[in-house]
Amino acid sequence: LINCLIHFYKRSWNIIMTLQSDGGVTLVIRVIRSFPHRNIRNIVLKNVSLTLTTELLLDLARTEVSSSTSLPPPFRKFAYDSMKIEHQAHGSKTSDPVISTESDGKLFLVAGLTLEHQGVKNETEISLFKKDDYNEYKQGPQHGQTQW
Repeated sequence: LINCLIHFYKRSWNIIMTLQSDGGVTLVIRVIRSFPHRNIRNIVLKNVSLTLTTELLLDLARTEVSSSTSLPPPFRKFAYDSMKIEHQAHGSKTSDPVISTESDGKLFLVAGLTLEHQGVKNETEISLFKKDDYNEYKQGPQHGQTQW
Protein backbone atom coordinates (compact mmCIF):
# COMPACT_ATOMS: atom_id res chain seq x y z
CA LEU A 1 0.00 0.00 0.00
CA ILE A 2 2.80 2.44 0.85
CA ASN A 3 4.60 1.63 -2.39
CA CYS A 4 1.35 2.32 -4.28
CA LEU A 5 0.98 5.72 -2.61
CA ILE A 6 4.59 6.65 -3.31
CA HIS A 7 4.16 5.65 -6.97
CA PHE A 8 0.92 7.69 -7.19
CA TYR A 9 2.54 10.83 -5.72
CA LYS A 10 5.61 10.51 -7.96
CA ARG A 11 3.37 10.15 -11.01
CA SER A 12 1.22 13.13 -9.96
CA TRP A 13 4.34 15.23 -9.42
CA ASN A 14 5.63 14.32 -12.90
CA ILE A 15 2.31 15.35 -14.47
CA ILE A 16 2.36 18.69 -12.63
CA MET A 17 5.95 19.36 -13.68
CA THR A 18 5.10 18.51 -17.30
CA LEU A 19 2.21 20.97 -17.33
CA GLN A 20 4.39 23.71 -15.86
CA SER A 21 7.18 23.09 -18.34
CA ASP A 22 4.72 23.40 -21.26
CA GLY A 23 4.22 27.04 -20.29
CA GLY A 24 0.52 26.74 -19.52
CA VAL A 25 -0.83 29.20 -16.99
CA THR A 26 -3.99 29.43 -14.94
CA LEU A 27 -6.25 32.40 -15.66
CA VAL A 28 -9.29 33.56 -13.72
CA ILE A 29 -11.94 35.02 -16.00
CA ARG A 30 -14.34 37.42 -14.24
CA VAL A 31 -17.54 37.18 -16.28
CA ILE A 32 -19.42 40.47 -15.84
CA ARG A 33 -23.04 40.21 -16.96
CA SER A 34 -24.29 43.51 -15.50
CA PHE A 35 -22.25 46.43 -14.19
CA PRO A 36 -25.10 48.27 -12.38
CA HIS A 37 -26.28 45.13 -10.59
CA ARG A 38 -22.81 43.66 -10.00
CA ASN A 39 -23.64 40.33 -11.61
CA ILE A 40 -20.20 38.72 -11.68
CA ARG A 41 -19.12 35.08 -11.76
CA ASN A 42 -15.66 33.57 -12.09
CA ILE A 43 -14.48 30.75 -14.30
CA VAL A 44 -11.00 29.26 -14.21
CA LEU A 45 -9.07 28.38 -17.35
CA LYS A 46 -6.16 26.04 -16.70
CA ASN A 47 -3.07 25.33 -18.80
CA VAL A 48 -3.59 28.30 -21.14
CA SER A 49 -0.67 29.05 -23.44
CA LEU A 50 0.67 32.60 -23.32
CA THR A 51 1.21 32.44 -27.08
CA LEU A 52 -2.55 32.69 -27.65
CA THR A 53 -3.80 35.91 -29.20
CA THR A 54 -6.55 37.99 -27.63
CA GLU A 55 -9.08 36.73 -30.19
CA LEU A 56 -8.33 33.09 -29.38
CA LEU A 57 -8.60 33.71 -25.63
CA LEU A 58 -11.88 35.57 -26.16
CA ASP A 59 -13.25 32.63 -28.18
CA LEU A 60 -12.02 30.16 -25.56
CA ALA A 61 -13.62 32.17 -22.74
CA ARG A 62 -16.93 32.51 -24.62
CA THR A 63 -16.98 28.77 -25.27
CA GLU A 64 -16.29 27.98 -21.61
CA VAL A 65 -18.98 30.41 -20.45
CA SER A 66 -21.62 29.12 -22.87
CA SER A 67 -20.96 25.48 -21.95
CA SER A 68 -20.53 25.94 -18.18
CA THR A 69 -23.34 24.37 -16.19
CA SER A 70 -22.35 26.32 -13.07
CA LEU A 71 -23.38 29.64 -14.66
CA PRO A 72 -27.03 30.68 -14.90
CA PRO A 73 -28.55 30.99 -18.41
CA PRO A 74 -28.36 34.83 -18.60
CA PHE A 75 -24.56 34.58 -18.28
CA ARG A 76 -24.27 31.84 -20.89
CA LYS A 77 -26.31 33.64 -23.57
CA PHE A 78 -24.83 37.15 -23.22
CA ALA A 79 -22.80 38.80 -26.03
CA TYR A 80 -19.35 39.39 -24.47
CA ASP A 81 -16.90 41.25 -26.69
CA SER A 82 -14.05 42.69 -24.57
CA MET A 83 -11.40 41.64 -22.08
CA LYS A 84 -9.38 43.70 -19.62
CA ILE A 85 -6.69 42.74 -17.12
CA GLU A 86 -8.23 43.28 -13.72
CA HIS A 87 -5.52 42.10 -11.37
CA GLN A 88 -2.12 40.37 -11.42
CA ALA A 89 -1.19 37.77 -8.81
CA HIS A 90 0.39 39.37 -5.73
CA GLY A 91 -0.47 42.85 -7.04
CA SER A 92 -2.75 45.56 -5.71
CA LYS A 93 -6.46 45.54 -6.44
CA THR A 94 -8.78 48.40 -7.28
CA SER A 95 -11.29 49.71 -4.75
CA ASP A 96 -14.10 49.42 -7.31
CA PRO A 97 -15.88 46.10 -6.67
CA VAL A 98 -16.91 45.63 -10.31
CA ILE A 99 -13.99 46.67 -12.55
CA SER A 100 -11.06 49.05 -12.60
CA THR A 101 -11.92 52.04 -14.79
CA GLU A 102 -8.35 53.36 -14.92
CA SER A 103 -5.49 52.64 -17.34
CA ASP A 104 -7.72 51.44 -20.15
CA GLY A 105 -5.00 51.82 -22.76
CA LYS A 106 -2.61 49.63 -20.82
CA LEU A 107 -4.99 47.01 -19.41
CA PHE A 108 -7.40 46.27 -22.29
CA LEU A 109 -6.37 43.18 -24.24
CA VAL A 110 -5.64 44.30 -27.80
CA ALA A 111 -6.63 42.20 -30.80
CA GLY A 112 -3.74 40.59 -32.66
CA LEU A 113 -1.27 40.57 -29.77
CA THR A 114 -0.25 37.54 -27.70
CA LEU A 115 -1.10 37.31 -24.03
CA GLU A 116 2.57 37.25 -23.08
CA HIS A 117 3.22 40.46 -25.04
CA GLN A 118 0.41 42.18 -23.08
CA GLY A 119 1.77 41.23 -19.67
CA VAL A 120 -0.52 38.32 -18.79
CA LYS A 121 1.07 35.98 -16.23
CA ASN A 122 0.04 32.98 -14.16
CA GLU A 123 -3.06 33.62 -12.01
CA THR A 124 -3.98 36.87 -13.76
CA GLU A 125 -7.61 37.91 -13.35
CA ILE A 126 -9.15 39.04 -16.63
CA SER A 127 -12.60 40.61 -16.88
CA LEU A 128 -14.88 39.52 -19.73
CA PHE A 129 -17.70 41.93 -20.54
CA LYS A 130 -19.62 43.90 -23.18
CA LYS A 131 -17.75 47.10 -24.16
CA ASP A 132 -20.89 49.27 -24.49
CA ASP A 133 -21.94 48.37 -20.93
CA TYR A 134 -18.44 49.21 -19.66
CA ASN A 135 -18.48 52.62 -21.36
CA GLU A 136 -21.87 53.40 -19.80
CA TYR A 137 -20.63 52.29 -16.37
CA LYS A 138 -17.55 54.48 -16.73
CA GLN A 139 -19.58 57.65 -17.49
CA GLY A 140 -20.61 58.21 -13.90
CA PRO A 141 -23.15 57.77 -11.11
CA GLN A 142 -26.26 58.46 -13.16
CA HIS A 143 -25.18 56.17 -16.04
CA GLY A 144 -24.65 52.52 -15.34
CA GLN A 145 -23.41 52.75 -11.76
CA THR A 146 -24.47 50.33 -9.04
CA GLN A 147 -28.17 50.63 -8.29
CA TRP A 148 -29.54 49.40 -4.98
